[in-house]
Amino acid sequence: MFGQIARFFGKRSLDAAATGRRWNGAPVQSRSINSEIQSGARITAARAAHLTRNDPMAASAVQALVSGIVGPGVRPVSGHPDADTREHIHRLWRRWIEVADFDGGTGFYGLQSLAVQMMVRDGEAFGHMLMDEAAPGPIPLRIRLLPYNQVPLDFPLRLHDHRVRAGIELDDFGRVVAFHALRHRPDDVTAPLAKAWETVRLPADDVCHLFAPQEAGQLRGLSWLAPAMLPLHDLSEYKDAALMRAKVAGLLAGVIIDADGSGGGLDGTQDGDTLTAGLEPGTLISLPPGKSIEFLDPKESAHYEAFTKAHLRAVAAGLGIPFEVLTGNLESVNYSSIRAGLVEYRRKVEAWQNNILVFKFCRPVWNRFIEFAALAGELPGYDRDPAAFHDATWLAPRQPWVDPAKDVQADAAAVAAGFKSRSSVIASLGRDPEQVDRELAADQERAGRLGLAIERPAPPTPEPTEAPADA
Repeated sequence: MFGQIARFFGKRSLDAAATGRRWNGAPVQSRSINSEIQSGARITAARAAHLTRNDPMAASAVQALVSGIVGPGVRPVSGHPDADTREHIHRLWRRWIEVADFDGGTGFYGLQSLAVQMMVRDGEAFGHMLMDEAAPGPIPLRIRLLPYNQVPLDFPLRLHDHRVRAGIELDDFGRVVAFHALRHRPDDVTAPLAKAWETVRLPADDVCHLFAPQEAGQLRGLSWLAPAMLPLHDLSEYKDAALMRAKVAGLLAGVIIDADGSGGGLDGTQDGDTLTAGLEPGTLISLPPGKSIEFLDPKESAHYEAFTKAHLRAVAAGLGIPFEVLTGNLESVNYSSIRAGLVEYRRKVEAWQNNILVFKFCRPVWNRFIEFAALAGELPGYDRDPAAFHDATWLAPRQPWVDPAKDVQADAAAVAAGFKSRSSVIASLGRDPEQVDRELAADQERAGRLGLAIERPAPPTPEPTEAPADA
C-alpha cells in the first residue's frame, strides 16, 4: 500500500517538469533576467552588431522592425483645449524637431528611428535630454543618443544611500534615480584616452531609457536578435557551404589517380601540390601508364530551398515578424493569407509603438519640450494649467494594407453610418485632423479664388439586398 502511495505521489503528471533521457542536458535552473543580461548582454550585442553588418537576413530583420515601429515618425498632437494655443505649440514643435539632435545628424523623427534601431540590435538605447545654450531657436533642449556600452553593465559602485547595478543607480526602494555613463564609448578607438573610463552621473529625469522589458524589475535591455542569433549564424555557414559547393560544381576540376606513385610525366604548371593544365577544344592528353584523371562532380543539395525556408520561418517567428516581411518572398501567399499575417504583426507593432517608443521616449521628450518652452516664455498661461499644455496624443503612421481601396470604403461607410468620426479616421492615418481640415479649407478657398470647379466623389452606398420571400 505504501509503495502504491509513493508511486502515486512520485510520478509527475507535468511533462515539462519530468525527468528522463529526453530531458538529459536541459537546464533546470534559471537566473533573473538582470543576472543573465549583466553576464551575457555585452557578447550578445557584439554578435548582433556583427550579424547586422554582415548577414542580409539580420539586416533585413532590423530594418523591418524599425520601419514598422517608426516609419516616417510617430508624431504628437497637442490636446490643449484652446485651438490657437494648440497651433502655437505645433509651430514651436515643427521648428524644434529640425534641431533636436545634439550631434546635428538628423531631426527628432530620425532620432526615433536610430533609437529603435539601437534597441533592436543592441537591446537598448539611452537618450540624454540636455540644455544647449548655443542651439538655434528659442528652445535650448537637445537630445543626444548614447549606445548601450556607454552605460557600463559591470559598474560596481556603491554609494552611501544608494546602490548601482549595471550602471543604474537605485534608491532604497529599487527605483531608478540616475545613470552612470562614460564620457566616450569604450570600444571607440578614435576617442581620447584621457578620462576615457571616467563616469558622469545623469539624473533619471534627464534620460530616456529605451528597451523592451521581459520581466518585472528588469534594469537593462537584451538584443531582440538573441532568440534568432544562433540559427542565423548556422544558416549563414550553411549558405556559405552550399555556395562553395555550387562554385566547385561550376569549375572544371579533376583528380589525377597515380597508381604507381611516381607522379611524373605530366605537362602543366606545378604550384605546390596543385598541377594546373590547360584544355582547349579538341585537346588530347597523353597520360603515362598507370595514371588516369577523374573529374569532380559535387552534387548540390536537393533540400537546400526547403531547409532554408523552414529555418527562416523559425527565425522570423523568434523576431516577431512575418516570414514574408523578413525575406520579401511572396511566392506562396494570396490576398487572404498575407492580410491575415499582417493583422497579427500590426498588433505587435502597435504594442511596441505605444508601450515602448511612446512611453519611454516620445512622452518624456514632449514633457521636457513643454517645460523648456514655458521657461523660454513661449507658453503664456502655463503656470495656471500646466497639465493642459502637456496633454498630447501620439499618432503613429498607418500601415498600408494590401487593398487600401476597400479600407477607405469601409471607413467612409462607418463615418456615414455614425460608427466612426472623421477625426478618428484621420488620426488612424497618422494625420492631425485639424491640420487636414485646414488643408481642405485652403484648397476650397484657392479653388474658389481661381474659379476652379472641383467635385468630390460621392460616398459609397451599400449594395441593395434582396427582400425575403415572405416580406
